[in-house]
Amino acid sequence: MFSKETYVNRRAELKRLVKSGVIVLFGNNNSPSNYPNNGYSPFRQDSSFLYYFGQNRDGLVGVIDIDNDIETLIGDDISVEDIVWYGSVDSVHDMATQVGVGNSAPMRSLKTICNDALRLKRKIHFLPPYRHDIMIQIFDLLGIHPNQQKESASMDLINAVVKQRSTKEPQEIEELERAAVIGHKMHTTAMRMCKPGVIEQHIAGQMKGIAHGLGAMESFATILSQHGEILHGAPSLNPLEDGKLLLVDAGAETVNNYCSDNTRTMPINGKFSQRQLEIYSIVEECHDYALQAAKPGVKYWDVHFGVCRLMTNRLKELGLMKGDTEEALQAGAHAMFMVHGLGHMMGMDVHDMENLDQINVGFDEETRPRLDQFGTNCLRMGRRLQEGFVVTDEPGIYFIPALIDDWKAKGLHKDFINYDLLETYKDFGGIRIEDDILITKDGCRFIGKDLIPYHPKDVEDFMKSNA
Repeated sequence: MFSKETYVNRRAELKRLVKSGVIVLFGNNNSPSNYPNNGYSPFRQDSSFLYYFGQNRDGLVGVIDIDNDIETLIGDDISVEDIVWYGSVDSVHDMATQVGVGNSAPMRSLKTICNDALRLKRKIHFLPPYRHDIMIQIFDLLGIHPNQQKESASMDLINAVVKQRSTKEPQEIEELERAAVIGHKMHTTAMRMCKPGVIEQHIAGQMKGIAHGLGAMESFATILSQHGEILHGAPSLNPLEDGKLLLVDAGAETVNNYCSDNTRTMPINGKFSQRQLEIYSIVEECHDYALQAAKPGVKYWDVHFGVCRLMTNRLKELGLMKGDTEEALQAGAHAMFMVHGLGHMMGMDVHDMENLDQINVGFDEETRPRLDQFGTNCLRMGRRLQEGFVVTDEPGIYFIPALIDDWKAKGLHKDFINYDLLETYKDFGGIRIEDDILITKDGCRFIGKDLIPYHPKDVEDFMKSNA
């Protein structure tokens, strides 16, 4: 938890931005994994509730009455029976005091607050819910059916939250740096363990242990696979095979719930083959291009397509693509190889604020994604960069057999893709390199003091020294 003043100031700015009405910010409840007393662990609080109210206990709701300048932390104190099993915790009143909230009340009072606001036809602002128990609670409180709640959520509140959370405070950057330290240890552990015969799940398990031992948890379920062409490939019980590549996409979350997110791709036998190196070097160059291009005032949309342009030209040199580069980009032919966007916002959520709809977070009226074009419809970040933004830089090249077969059968982009040569890459897999970058006054920099090796020689030297 940060200082009391941090949360007081954040809520004051929120009131200024939203202007009027009643804001209701729902914290999360404990969620059972398979029966009521066996909940998912550790508990994860809603990020926006944490941002404004700072408390990490389940069963809390924050209410901000803007017009009357009244703030209330709502929740029930735990019972003696709960204390027997789980130990004592602060009262709701004490938790409110810790974050500068002047009032506290039991959960039953929330219905009264909402009823009074509805009776007076006051605007009740809430964020789009993503948990079904909260959807039911909103239905009970406001009478809005769950299938209408996303549309009924307050755009004034969404825009205010996005504006505040997008620009990271110095103390938030410090937390992101702490997450990067844990992420570095996770990824370098994977590199040390990467050898023929080692089980994928064994490496992932060691990484998970590091995340839980040094922080709160993984920032998302670790992606670790010899099938790097599967974007979210889960670790399996298969042993690593000599000659293949291992893609590892993983991150950590600190005890204050700030995240890291990195991807590395490494040769399982410790040495890139010539064909692997050719593709890897393109991804490396695209990754480093983004580091030079990303700065305040630049649209990340343009950085993304700068990467796609560079990638297309390099693939043309290898004979995998052909034709006019600009025409290929306009047609979306490059998405055969890079089917996702260059990156996304990052902070308290690894895909920061994505529950508020990525269109609202990563775009504005100036930059809207082409939802009708394959690949571009997966672009999560396109808006102009500002100092204090934290975004990921994660280009990749993938050879997806099903996609190759589908496009080839349909004759898609045959003027830009050399399908005969592409057929010989169906067993290649995929390569992604990802780092978290902070937009600074004049450019950008990596989050994390120690960089996880990613230049080909550095990867090979690191793996050799730890063989």
